[in-house]
Amino acid sequence: MRKIAFLDIIFYIAIPYVLWNYGREPLGDYYSMLLSTVPGLGYTIYRFIKQKQFNIMGLFIISSLILTTTVNLLSNNAESMLWNQVYLGYFFASIFLFSVILKKPLALFFAVDFAFLQGHARENSKALFSSKSIFIWFQLLTCFFVFRGLFQNTLKAWLISNYGVDGYGQMIIFLTVSGWIFNALIFAGFIFVSSKINYYLKENDFDFPVNNAKE
Repeated sequence: MRKIAFLDIIFYIAIPYVLWNYGREPLGDYYSMLLSTVPGLGYTIYRFIKQKQFNIMGLFIISSLILTTTVNLLSNNAESMLWNQVYLGYFFASIFLFSVILKKPLALFFAVDFAFLQGHARENSKALFSSKSIFIWFQLLTCFFVFRGLFQNTLKAWLISNYGVDGYGQMIIFLTVSGWIFNALIFAGFIFVSSKINYYLKENDFDFPVNNAKE
């Protein structure tokens, strides 16, 4: 855990911050900003492949990376790239929101993926997590994903409006740290929902069978 936290600091804060600060003069704002996104992108892809997240969660992560990279490359300048990232962030938040409205909360599917990695068949997990007393918690947890997207992108928009491109170094720090805080809260949320699931199984005397067969 400490190793992951250390690598997060290196690839999401330290290297991007150095590339931004020392690349501005020779490369200009836009290209130094674009270059500063490469370490985090590469590190995320590495962790994606290493953890073998080829599922709904993995699909969402890799799709987000592709869209973000495409938007960055198509932006005309540094400020446009920052604003486009904000709009894209609101778009991702809206996906979580629509999943709640459609009663297909993404947090539930993320949990199904995690349960599958532990050996539980997807259909069993989905049926269990869709139980009335459990489903509502996944709806609320997905709403927290929406709140995270709204908060972080509104914060980024405020920083851009007040400090412009010159405040990009501070944005890296503020957004990464706030991202860690939200990730910790989301992790705690999944732990809480897990306790609700265990209580439900105990109260109803259900078993959660393990299926080791490959899908």
